Amino acid sequence: MSTGNGADSAPGQTSTPALPKTAPSRSSMFGSLRIRNYRLFAIGQLVSNTGTWMQRIAQDWLVLALTGSASAVGITIALQFLPMMLLGLYGGVLADRLPKRPLLVATQSAMGLTGIALAALTLTGQVQVWHVYLTAFLLGLVTVVDNPARQSFVSEMVGPEQLANAVSLNSANFQSARLVGPAVAGILITAVGSGWAFLLNGLSFLAPVTGLLLMRAHELHRAAPAPRAKGQLREGLRYVSGRPELIWPIVLVGFIGTFGFNFPIWLTAFVDDVFHGDAGTYGLFNTLLAVGSLAGALLAARRGPARLRLLVAAAVAFAVLEIAGAFAPGFWLFAALMVPIGMFGLTVNVVANSSVQMATDPEMRGRVMALYMMVFTGGTPLGAPLVGWVTDHFGARVGMAAGGAVSLAAAVTIGLVLARVGDLHVRVSRRGVAFVPNRQRELVRVA
Repeated sequence: MSTGNGADSAPGQTSTPALPKTAPSRSSMFGSLRIRNYRLFAIGQLVSNTGTWMQRIAQDWLVLALTGSASAVGITIALQFLPMMLLGLYGGVLADRLPKRPLLVATQSAMGLTGIALAALTLTGQVQVWHVYLTAFLLGLVTVVDNPARQSFVSEMVGPEQLANAVSLNSANFQSARLVGPAVAGILITAVGSGWAFLLNGLSFLAPVTGLLLMRAHELHRAAPAPRAKGQLREGLRYVSGRPELIWPIVLVGFIGTFGFNFPIWLTAFVDDVFHGDAGTYGLFNTLLAVGSLAGALLAARRGPARLRLLVAAAVAFAVLEIAGAFAPGFWLFAALMVPIGMFGLTVNVVANSSVQMATDPEMRGRVMALYMMVFTGGTPLGAPLVGWVTDHFGARVGMAAGGAVSLAAAVTIGLVLARVGDLHVRVSRRGVAFVPNRQRELVRVA
């Protein structure tokens, strides 16, 4: 499936960057679940995502308990995403070259083993902070291949007609698990310690592996594997750089992922230093973020394909709400703001992800999604330690506000760039702010 000619969307053109119309503007909210292979995938991911959220909460809290430092939490996050920053494009090349289903069986199994290893260290009382650093780094190495393979495998399960819906449901799946995982992790940490959360996470990967093995191979929409050849990394970069509907969403989520999505650092600091809570409070904040994120994902699944202007608007709203949350004077106002922050943050992720996938040719999708994930999560090794340092030295409120301010500046700047590329101007009215083609302004003048 070809979704567009790169030359037609080069920056020098004056046409509005737009998504190809491969599906109706409205679709059934759960349409992708009618497909058996995707159903198996979704069930397996729901189980393993729940375990992943349990481990995230337990890992952050364990590092804070071992060190008492928000910077140490930031270092852990940075180590987990450092491999993506360094090797992400190579993972995309492998995802384009190799059959994705057996590749995912291998990566999901390896991710389960990292959880079991950390559980063994914690339950035996031998865990030290460098053990957490090491397992986070090993998990990041596996993710280098798993992320682009899993992202691009979605289109093989559902085909182009249901791709946008499936991407949104994947996010809804992840956020549904986020509702359960932090709450269960908070209970486990308080009752029996972090080790059991790590163990359950490791065992949870049995579900996606089983789902992958039970799929009907003949029902997959398989993309032809890319042949081994020189210059495939450069080919992927050239492909993206000439298409504004790809490059600017990737740049935007890069800034927001690097500076705006550092909630493990900020929330642990708010719980510990501002509200003087415990693991249960931390779990509550993450659950409220998940409620908003789930709502955003389900709205995206029902809305269908979205325009880039929605991406910019959601990014601006996310950043403004994050700044407002940083200076919320009371506990319950701060907690309540987690819901819309989660909703708009997830909207940014879903719209950017689905727009990039739908605008990419199948034979390039692994490399493009690897670049997307490398920019979105690979910036964390740079952003997390910096945000952790700011949070440690100036407080949780300043740290969170700084992340929101960078995200806001990026959203406004990229919105203006897209307007210029598309020959648009900004129109402010009682209905809000909108980008309007310049030819409409000329018509008004003539009239």
